Amino acid sequence: MSKPRIALFVTCLVDSWRPSVGFAAIKLLEDAGCTVEVPMAQTCCGQPAYNSGDRASAQAIARQVIRNFRGFDHVVAPSGSCAAMIHHHYPALFEETDPTALGEARELAARTHELTAFLHDVLGVRRIQGRYEGVATYHDSCSGLRELGVRDQPRALLSGIAGLSVTELSEPDVCCGFGGTFCVKYPEISTRMVSDKVADITATGATTLLAGDMGCLLNMAGRLSREGSAVQVRHVAEVLAGMTDTTPIGSAG
Repeated sequence: MSKPRIALFVTCLVDSWRPSVGFAAIKLLEDAGCTVEVPMAQTCCGQPAYNSGDRASAQAIARQVIRNFRGFDHVVAPSGSCAAMIHHHYPALFEETDPTALGEARELAARTHELTAFLHDVLGVRRIQGRYEGVATYHDSCSGLRELGVRDQPRALLSGIAGLSVTELSEPDVCCGFGGTFCVKYPEISTRMVSDKVADITATGATTLLAGDMGCLLNMAGRLSREGSAVQVRHVAEVLAGMTDTTPIGSAG
């Protein structure tokens, strides 16, 4: 049987702020028996334009993504937010305007996945050998949870990591206040939300905060840092892949 041919959708924030997440995703996929490629012409998924009501720009970006990710068995993103944009919103962009693009968008949507869900649900990975010493807590990103049903998969994969215990937040599924353009439009509300989230994180006693979306992680890491917290912030892929020799997200140095 030939190996599944996977295209990694890197995401803007991973590319700009945390390339180690992309390398971790590649390692996890290759260890699971996939051939991984990274289309070099890829750009943003178009979510900021879509959320701001700029439908024309969102359509133009979607057409480019559709073109650049043709021919792969699956498209995988280390982000529930970007995967949900492609999976749910690309078809909606063309429903009333372009039947051909609509068909292509639906086809791409059907083979686009969030990383941990792909590993667990599609590839059937049940245990990843690794070690990470400490107590972690996990934040469920809104898009991954509500649009893609990503909740149990990362926790199941983390359960195989030696030395790691996971303690739950009291409200793991409550938004951290990032919300893409939401934090720009409503900064006061966003700040209150992330402050409440940080209080929840602190109350767990965890030494590490994990999540599957860089936007959420950067937002929470920033607030934790401003409050003088020693909690380390990492993308779940980094811990699963054993790539934890980098500086935690939001830390200096």
